[in-house]
Amino acid sequence: MPIVTLTTDFGLTDHYVGMIKGAILSQVTDTQIVDVTHCIELHNIVQAAYILKNCYQDFPRGTIHIVSVNNHSVTHSAILLCKHQEHYFVVPDNGILSLMLEEIPFQIVKIPIEQKDQFVIKNLYATIVRHINENGALEEIGQTALDIEQRIMLRPVVTTSQIRGSIIYIDHYENVIVNIHRSLFEEVGHGRPFQISFKRHEPIIQLSAYYYDVPVGEVLCLFNTAQFLEIAVNMGKAAKLLGLSIDDTIQIDFKNL
Repeated sequence: MPIVTLTTDFGLTDHYVGMIKGAILSQVTDTQIVDVTHCIELHNIVQAAYILKNCYQDFPRGTIHIVSVNNHSVTHSAILLCKHQEHYFVVPDNGILSLMLEEIPFQIVKIPIEQKDQFVIKNLYATIVRHINENGALEEIGQTALDIEQRIMLRPVVTTSQIRGSIIYIDHYENVIVNIHRSLFEEVGHGRPFQISFKRHEPIIQLSAYYYDVPVGEVLCLFNTAQFLEIAVNMGKAAKLLGLSIDDTIQIDFKNL
């Protein structure tokens, strides 16, 4: 039984997701379809990449991950199919693959999207799922992709005593996620005292392990389940209360001992 995940910006009120599921089940009736989310902001491939990047490894090997966000953003619309760490990825050729994976897979095939039907992509997804389920080779369903669209995620600016990062994601609870990974924090900090500064808020000088480490309504910083720095308010909405938005700068200064 193939497992297929869906990550889209189609929302929950229209028929688009139902069409995709129906098309897949019509070709592979015993498919197990899992909704990662259909609430991606419209055309926001950075958000989609962050979400799937941090959950795909929790699925069994062989899972097929379909991402349908901003499919027609390039001159020649196409779907990319690849295998990475024993998972299959079906994504538009709009740069999302380079945002989602640490390294570009060795073998990628490109499958053109025909424009005859406004939502022909539903049948394309179904055909790909059936092909993988029948152990078909990647090169049998598409042409080797010699050149794909790539995007570079904004990286933190690092010195020996400072990290300047930026907000890359705000979750459902309005917790604020920064593009500073725990490994980078530890590599630069070497256990030194630090302060985390943002907007005009009083700097944070220690990390929490849990939200409830501080009183209700207080601001805290921790490393989330994806090991990225997170700014939160215990039982509150950090983004709104602190006036933080995507791309705002977050600065960590380490003291010299």
